[in-house]
Amino acid sequence: MKRAFAIALLAAAGCKGHQTTVKPAETAVNTEADKPAWVRSRPVNDAYYIGIGLCPKSRADFQESAKKSALNDLASEISVKVEGNSLLYTLDQKTSFNESYTSAINTKTSEQLEGFELVDSWDNGSEQWIYYRLGKSDWARIKAERKQKAIDQATDLFSRSHQSIANGDLKGAFDQDLRALLAMKDYWGESDVVTIGDKQVSLANEIYNDLQKLSSGVRLSILPERCAIDYANHFKREMLVTAQFGAGKNTRDLAQLPLAITYPGNSGKVGENKNTDSEGRSRTTVQRVDLEAASPELLVRLDVDALVSKELEPTFTKPLVSSLTVPELHVLIDRAMPRVFMQATETNLGRSAADIGVALGIKEELTGKGFHFVDRSADADLLMNLTSSTREGGESSGFFTAYLDVTYRFRDRRSNEVILEGGKPGVKGIQLDYARAGVDAYRKAGEALRKELVPAMMNALL
Repeated sequence: MKRAFAIALLAAAGCKGHQTTVKPAETAVNTEADKPAWVRSRPVNDAYYIGIGLCPKSRADFQESAKKSALNDLASEISVKVEGNSLLYTLDQKTSFNESYTSAINTKTSEQLEGFELVDSWDNGSEQWIYYRLGKSDWARIKAERKQKAIDQATDLFSRSHQSIANGDLKGAFDQDLRALLAMKDYWGESDVVTIGDKQVSLANEIYNDLQKLSSGVRLSILPERCAIDYANHFKREMLVTAQFGAGKNTRDLAQLPLAITYPGNSGKVGENKNTDSEGRSRTTVQRVDLEAASPELLVRLDVDALVSKELEPTFTKPLVSSLTVPELHVLIDRAMPRVFMQATETNLGRSAADIGVALGIKEELTGKGFHFVDRSADADLLMNLTSSTREGGESSGFFTAYLDVTYRFRDRRSNEVILEGGKPGVKGIQLDYARAGVDAYRKAGEALRKELVPAMMNALL
């Protein structure tokens, strides 16, 4: 019996070892049949703003991304209704700003949302869904509190701006007006009527109009009124710019006002940025002007971009500033080119070459650039000496060669200083006889001098 009992135990153990192992139950995956109603169809609720977002679970940050998507959706429901008397309406008429503003405000709103609640979430195995809602009455209360705070801040800055301009500090006044408008930026599309003094005004529009008055109210003047440059002043002129604001007894000199000054230079457009001194004045020297530019002018303008602090948001400041009227001062640059007395001695193989010489071509080229040729040396600024002559170079196979040597020199009549000198040695001419070979050499030299002499003269004068 002991043996039989032992065999029974072994048999039982053998059977137990071959039993099928029961696996723990797996987590059920939601299917289309499990899809909640808010996923199937977007809810509509007059008492709440709704935000629904989703994100593929293939992303490592799918949970955070789904939440962000839901908040952005929630923010888009809080739409900006543009009032007809609002600043946004005014700006949109000038700069088509509404679309970019709305996008920026919606992004900002999603970052500043509060009071919302998580209603539900759903996971179908491949996507994460999030459902938020925010009570409209709760948001209206939060927004009203924020708006009042913004109005208080903007009103204070607006008041400071008036004090600054009264002291002649336009730069400070401009900055305070801008900051006042940015304090109100979340409400540019809304009605914002407040009482200032004894009248009711739309606050953002009132500040914007003041900003417009600050920029357009700058009065720029310049001495001398025309920028005359000539050989006598070495084509250089110092100009004095004055910036003021207001009129009569209320006129204020504008200190530390940024100005942008441009004019055509001989190496391209010349630009410089200046600030006025404590008396509202700034000096600039016009020099190295492009003497060949058509109707050159000196342009002085308020550098309105320099009035904007780098820390302010360009998304909002750029459309504000670009819509402002910016004062400009246009000053004609009068160029008086030198008067020239020319002495020319030109020969072709010892005979006068007056009719074929290079003097006539040079004279035409310089006259075309504004130089004046005079008949008396006493009337001239520059004295020009020109010498040219040909010499025989030999004959080969019936063709004759002549060489032309040309030299020129410009001197200041008063100081006798050499301004420019040069020439063309050994210009080769070939023809059927020496005389005509000399004519050929004169032709070639004339073409080369017309191209080279004028640029060299312009460079020397400047």
